[in-house]
Amino acid sequence: MGSTDHIVSSFDDELQEIRNAIIEMGGLAASQLESATRALVDRNTDLAQRTIETDAEIDALEKSIDNMAIRLLALRNPVADDLRLVISGLKMASLLERVADYAANMGKRGIALNQAPVIRMVSAIPRMSELVRRMIDDILAAYAQNDANLALDVWRRDQEVDQLYNSMFRELLTYMMEDPRSITSCTHLIFMAKNIERIGDHMTNIAEIIIYQITGNTPTESRPKADITSTTMIENELSLSSTNEGDK
Repeated sequence: MGSTDHIVSSFDDELQEIRNAIIEMGGLAASQLESATRALVDRNTDLAQRTIETDAEIDALEKSIDNMAIRLLALRNPVADDLRLVISGLKMASLLERVADYAANMGKRGIALNQAPVIRMVSAIPRMSELVRRMIDDILAAYAQNDANLALDVWRRDQEVDQLYNSMFRELLTYMMEDPRSITSCTHLIFMAKNIERIGDHMTNIAEIIIYQITGNTPTESRPKADITSTTMIENELSLSSTNEGDK
């Protein structure tokens, strides 16, 4: 093998090392989301605490990926497609680290909910979580297999997550209005659902990165987005205000 071939082979090995670390990081984040959800459903404080502690492992992986990428940029001076691969890896690692943060936040709120009476609205969270966990699994497969079509499929699925979040948000607001004693618990659930919705958003971001990395282009369709909770909140506030005015 000539020196040039050796350099190319070594560079490919280093790129693959980054890819492997990103896939490992994504797998940990998916497991963390699953654990946070199971801890909520089972009211398992120990599992919720372990979910929170996993965040440190994912943070360490992100730092490792950063270091590998910086070293690659400094020593190999990649250009064109190779540079795009390295930069994409850095962006993906950053987004996956945020996914882990959202899962850890779910664990913290799950612990808080365990101190309160059981609330029936918990059942909507696992449905959202399963949708998003499948998005994570498929986006990692798209990344590993350089499959732009699978990445585009994940990108389109975010709208389904938003619709489920909107439905749950409205239901929780109604429940809080009917029973003010549930406000604290419902608020925790809303934030947990929002954490899951944001993880879905990050999968959409990663899908765009993968599609660009493979094709050099981003999706031409309008980005799927159906989160209307801000408007819903205003509508409910106006409804409550109108009711209060009528009682005077």
